[in-house]
Amino acid sequence: MPYRRIVIYPSHRLLELYDGNQRICSYPIAVGKPSTPTPPGNYTIATKVMHPGGVFGSCWLGLSIPHYGIHGTNNPSSIGQAVSKGCIRMHNHDVENLYRLVEIGTYVTIQA
Repeated sequence: MPYRRIVIYPSHRLLELYDGNQRICSYPIAVGKPSTPTPPGNYTIATKVMHPGGVFGSCWLGLSIPHYGIHGTNNPSSIGQAVSKGCIRMHNHDVENLYRLVEIGTYVTIQA
């Protein structure tokens, strides 16, 4: 049975959502700056919060590695850049779409 999973390509500033082997969405992202890089590895979505406040934009998808997540931004010009403290930033409309498409427990792979 197909399952949804997220693959993040920091070097390409790209997040892809798959259902089994079928890519169903692709989004531009911002990643960690060189001094605070986005940590490569295999994680899961551990929490989902709408309207988390602060600099996290409209949605927060917390990863199973503490203090890291996929979230919106109040600075859309940062998308495509390496500027975060390690989190994955998305345009608010994109993270809202992703939020609806994934569940807690969804696998997330961040490529090295």
